[in-house]
Amino acid sequence: MQETKTLMAKFMGLFAGLALSGAAVAADPALPQVSLKTTEGEIVLELNQEKAPKSVANFLAYVKSGYYKGTIFHRVIDGFMIQTGGYSVDLKSKPTRPPVPLESQNGLKNETYSVAMARTGDPNSATSQFFINVVNNEGLDYPGRDGFGYTVFGRVIKGHAVVDKIKGVLVDDKPMFANIPVKPIVITSATLLKTPVPVEPPPQAQAPVTQ
Repeated sequence: MQETKTLMAKFMGLFAGLALSGAAVAADPALPQVSLKTTEGEIVLELNQEKAPKSVANFLAYVKSGYYKGTIFHRVIDGFMIQTGGYSVDLKSKPTRPPVPLESQNGLKNETYSVAMARTGDPNSATSQFFINVVNNEGLDYPGRDGFGYTVFGRVIKGHAVVDKIKGVLVDDKPMFANIPVKPIVITSATLLKTPVPVEPPPQAQAPVTQ
């Protein structure tokens, strides 16, 4: 009888775990959250200041200053990433803070819905621009193709559908810009959340629907 009860308890625990695998979970108060409100909807980012302290501090400085308001997603490549944080709607470059050192060896991966710092060929050139990976981009992880990789400093925890919508918009090329959305996608506000929101699982992590 005792063995039967033990097996039943294990089964119920497994069932509960499967049932909750697609549900939102409580936020970690040690991980700051930033709400990006865009013309396509809201995206909430969770920032890993333990593993990427310099990149997170830099990003939050831009957020708190209101820098990202009015910036556009200027490079959108479905099957790769969506990039923003450097240009206004009239395609003018915004002045930036000093660059931050590379933190690509922190163990965080350029996987789907992760957030990473954009940079030039100089590994220590990241300033305001960042991108959201829309697929698993292992080639961007340290050491990457160039021996340095790209710093991941957070992930999307809400608004995955908005990211998916943005990655599929119509794009074109303009002087100095490739793969820029035909209809501008604008960040209308970027705010550090005082009250954390629950972490929503990405679509592929949701529990399958049983018939």
